[in-house]
Order: sequence, then structure tokens, then C-alpha cells
Amino acid sequence: MRAWLIALGLALSMGPAFADEPAKTGTSGATASAADIPEAKSFSSDHTFKLRGQTIKYTTVAGETYLRNEKDQPTASIFSVAYVRNGISDPTTRPVTFVFNGGPGSASLWLHMGAFGPKQVITPSDARGVGAPPYTIQDNQNSLLDDSDLVFIDPVGTGYSRPLGETEGKEFYGVNEDAESIAEFIRVWLTENGRWNSPKFLVGESYGTTRAAALTEKLQGGWNGIGLNGVILISAILDFQNARFAPGNDSPHIAFFPTEAAIAWYHGKANKARWNDNFDAFVADARTYATDTLAPALIRGSTLTTEQKSALASDMSDYLGVSAKWIELANLRVDPTRFRKELLRNEGYTVGRFDGRYKGIDSEGTADTPENDPSGYGMDTAYVAAINDYLTRELKVDFTRPYKVLTGEPGSQWNWSMNEQGWPAYVNVTPWLGKGMRENPDLKVLLASGWYDLATPFFGAEMAMYQNGVVLDRVQFDYYDAGHMMYLKESDGTKLSNDVRNFIQAGQ
Repeated sequence: MRAWLIALGLALSMGPAFADEPAKTGTSGATASAADIPEAKSFSSDHTFKLRGQTIKYTTVAGETYLRNEKDQPTASIFSVAYVRNGISDPTTRPVTFVFNGGPGSASLWLHMGAFGPKQVITPSDARGVGAPPYTIQDNQNSLLDDSDLVFIDPVGTGYSRPLGETEGKEFYGVNEDAESIAEFIRVWLTENGRWNSPKFLVGESYGTTRAAALTEKLQGGWNGIGLNGVILISAILDFQNARFAPGNDSPHIAFFPTEAAIAWYHGKANKARWNDNFDAFVADARTYATDTLAPALIRGSTLTTEQKSALASDMSDYLGVSAKWIELANLRVDPTRFRKELLRNEGYTVGRFDGRYKGIDSEGTADTPENDPSGYGMDTAYVAAINDYLTRELKVDFTRPYKVLTGEPGSQWNWSMNEQGWPAYVNVTPWLGKGMRENPDLKVLLASGWYDLATPFFGAEMAMYQNGVVLDRVQFDYYDAGHMMYLKESDGTKLSNDVRNFIQAGQ
């Protein structure tokens, strides 16, 4: 799996290869010169819908915001869809929430059409595939529009967003570069909409949580800072050492162990009798086992005796539901990709990466890794259809270039360096989040995690929170009986909405 598929990396259709907007384009998607840059387009419309017993009247603005350089020349167009409730006399009492997904290289359609926007595409709650169209798109009773205005942002290289003029896309592709461009978009949006003194929240999913933590530094740092009320991290990846499998790095084996155990429990492979069929006790014990038993064993490595290694493998088998011999042969290091193939091998299934509840069928059963991710191809077509249908048919967005759902360009050119010192290191944005919380005594964080997420495991996010100066008294931990996109399951989508809504209400 390519490196850019770190978070919401689904091999998605990106629509037909329509001609681009007027003006010449290069391989980077940038226009040939400033003279060729068209005026920014915006599509505004008024709407009404019933939400949680209220009649909500709101204005939707789907359009481009141009970022400019020091010469006031456009360098990039960032597409966003903003929902602003009508009839609010004092905007300082009305929160505004900026929402984005991850990738890097993913547009914001997942949280837009699945979680918090006024429209929602429906997927089966029991982890079955969505099948063929038409898909059900309906008013979203989980939308946050009753309590906050919403701005869904597509970073450069995603959705309809693109570099402009002689600017190349790689100038926006990086941990710092990406965060700086989104911070500038937020500054421009606040200025154009007169919302500088409104309560402000960030919502990121997957790599979007990396972006949100980086934005905490970019927005609040310096004398031109923009204060934040809250940061909502959905399926978080903050410290990449906890998620990058490589010889000599055992952190991910510790971070992934509780999630692998939870998936084994879901599919009836863990030894449930050992924990009296109590999932909460099981997960709590899996965390403790990872830190207190597995971690020391991995550190000892080849100094373990054969008997010690066999005993550990037998114990781990109760958690993970795969054979003790297989675990022993793996040197106690259970790679999640191989685990996805091994867990249900004898039943003829693989399990999902983004959501371990999903099951897939490969062409044959002897390979060591799955052919694909059933939790990706099991739902992606519904979201791609929903966002394109909604933007073009209901919001009347008339761009002819394709809406890029997930493109490999940003990820393939991504600058992972967080500093200028040149020392090789894993990306870890958690210290920025901790610094932001220490410097802003009102800043709170919500961490939302699915039990069955093998892309950004819940314990890896917890480990990052515990180790990097985060003010834990102001962190809310919420968990869901689903995977990376917990809102795919109806009841957990409602729970996520309620958790986030309550968090916003408390943070104003």
C-alpha cells in the first residue's frame, strides 16, 4: 500500500476526465500565467430543513477562495462549502466549525456527506457493501447546523481546489505547507464573513487530525494569532512512530495490539470466556497487556528463551484469535495487514483496514496479505456519487473539472519534515497540540475513536496524548462500536453527532 494511503487512503473513483476550466494547465494543475487565471467562482443558495425539531434556515456558499502571495497574485484556489444559519443577530454568539478530512490528498466529502453536513448518504450499519446506485441521500439529523455554522474545506489538490498561476502543487504539499495554507484560508474566511470574534472549532478526520494539531500552532502562534475554542480529532494519527511498521520500531506493535484484539472479539475469535464475555474489561486488559507484557518482551527480543516466547504467543492468541504458532513465527510482532488475512482465513474471508467489521473475499486464500480493503470498496462509490450529485444538481456548482475525491499527487510529493534541522524523525504533531492547550487555558480537545480501526488505532492516539505535554484534564475521550468512519454505523453516527454537539456547546 502506497505511503500516501496513511489515513483515509481509499482507492476511489475520481469521476470522468472532464476538461479543466478555461486556461492552460500544466502537469501540476497550475495555470500557465497570472493573466490566464479566471475570476473565483461562488455559488450561493438558500435552504430550509427540519433538524432535531427545529426549522433551520441557512445560506449555502459553495465556492473558491484565492490565496495570494506578497505581490497579491493568486497562488491557489481552495474550494469550500459553507453553511451559515440565517437570523442570527449577533455572530459572536454563533460558533463556526471548520471541517476537513485527511489523506493527505482527500477531499472533505466523508465528514460532509456522512457526518455533519445537512445532507447524508446512507450506508448499511452492519458493514455490508453499498452495492450499486441509486443511493439514498436525505436530510441529515446528525448535522451540527443547529449549533454551529459549518465550513467544509478541500485542501489544494483535492476536490475542486488547485494551484494557480505559476505556483506548483508541491508548494502546498507538506505538514507545514498544508497547515499554513489552510490557516490562511481560515483567516480570509473570517475576514470576509466578519466572524473574527465568533467561537471557533476545528474538526479533522484521519490525516485531518494531523492537520488540526498543526493548525493549532499555525493559528494561535505569534502576534497575529487566531484563538480556538476546541479541536475535534476523529480517528486520530498524531505521532507517526505509532503507525509506521519498520525493523527496529516496535511502537506500532504496541499501538495496534488492542485494535487487533477488538477485531478478533468482534468476529468471535478471541477467547471471550477468559473475560466473562465482557468487552470493556477485555479492551482495558488488552491496553495493559500491550504496555506491561508485550512491550517489555519486544524490547528483550532475541534474549527471550524459547519457553518464554512460546508462553507469550499462547497468551497473545487468546486476545488475537490467531494461532499461537503463527504469532511465534512472527516473533510476537503481528503485522495488521497480515492479521487481516489470517484472522478469518479458514472461513475464506479477509477483514477491513479502515473498519475491521467488514469482510471481503479474495480470489484465493494462500496469500499473506489481502487483495484490497473491503471497508474501502464497500462504501466509497456511495460517497463519490453523493458529493458529485449534491454539488452539481442541488448546489448548482458548474465546474467542468472533476471533483478529486482522493488523488495520489499530494501524497506522492508530501514534505513530511516538520523542521529545518535536517535530522530524520517521525512526524509528531502532538507537542503542537499540547503547547496550544498550555498557552490557551480554554482550549479543549475531543478525541473520537472507533474500536475496529486498523488505519489509525485508538491506542496509538492515546499513547500520543499521554506522552507529549497535552493537558489531559481538557481532553474528552469518546469511543465507538465501528471503525475509522464510525458514522457508517447509524447509531454511532448519532452518538458522534451528540458528542461533538455537546462539546461545542460546552466550549463556547
